[in-house]
Amino acid sequence: MATRKPTVALALGSGGAKGLAHIGAIEEIEAQGYEIVAIAGTSMGALIGGIYAMGKLDVYRDWVSALAKMDVLRLVDWTLSGGGLIKGERIIDTLRELIGDASIEELPLAFTAVATDLDREREVWLTRGSLFDAIRASIAIPTIFRPFVLGDRRLIDGGLLNPVPVTPLIRETADYIFAVSVDGPPDTSTPEELATPDAEISSSYRSRIGDFIGKLMPHGSDKPREPGMLELLTQSMDLMQANLSRLRLAAYEPDLLIRLPRNVANVYEFYRARELIELGRLQTRRMLSDWQPAHRLNGVREP
Repeated sequence: MATRKPTVALALGSGGAKGLAHIGAIEEIEAQGYEIVAIAGTSMGALIGGIYAMGKLDVYRDWVSALAKMDVLRLVDWTLSGGGLIKGERIIDTLRELIGDASIEELPLAFTAVATDLDREREVWLTRGSLFDAIRASIAIPTIFRPFVLGDRRLIDGGLLNPVPVTPLIRETADYIFAVSVDGPPDTSTPEELATPDAEISSSYRSRIGDFIGKLMPHGSDKPREPGMLELLTQSMDLMQANLSRLRLAAYEPDLLIRLPRNVANVYEFYRARELIELGRLQTRRMLSDWQPAHRLNGVREP
């Protein structure tokens, strides 16, 4: 008689390209013998979680891992109207062609995309309708992506109110609730400590840290460079969401929180997919090896 796998309801947080670490986290959770039965995602977490719920995560992983810097730029449809710098239609259309679309209620596992209703000033849980409409609403970073209009609602990034969405999972019938967050405290490790066992990834870290230092201290100057508008905006949002998620997770504590530093990548560095996926995998492996599970009954943990 086959042994039943322990089940997991999984919350995936926001973070732009940093959220590619969710792919490695999911693959490691499954490799460790857990069955994911429900997912709630915010922003990039909604995109990764929704594609996983469709059973197409391997297709997306292979596609995003092959992207170069110019490929990422070609997916950006700039605009000067509509409340955002990017329309967001090109990337969603590309993913629809790659993955296909589905109704959320017909997915093989429970899925919730978290967005924010801008006019009603409240969190929205999208559990019905087009999967990619829900994803597009959830990833609408203010001033970066145009808000997504759904009926009479203008929806934007769910990370404004719920960066790591454990709350939609509280009533799910799973053995454990896991959460993956990429908004942890900045990592101050040296390049050697940051590096993974993969030689290519280690080389990438060293060269990028060198470039960063060069930009920070140009031409021998001891004055730090001024951040650009986009960099300042995303850094500010990262800080806001990190503090908000800390408060929310204190109120709705998952059984296991897998957290990566928020400075592992910039929000637009999708061309670093292989490295970020591997970081998610390694961090999840470390957290699971140190974790002492407690049983849950009717959504309440027992010692």
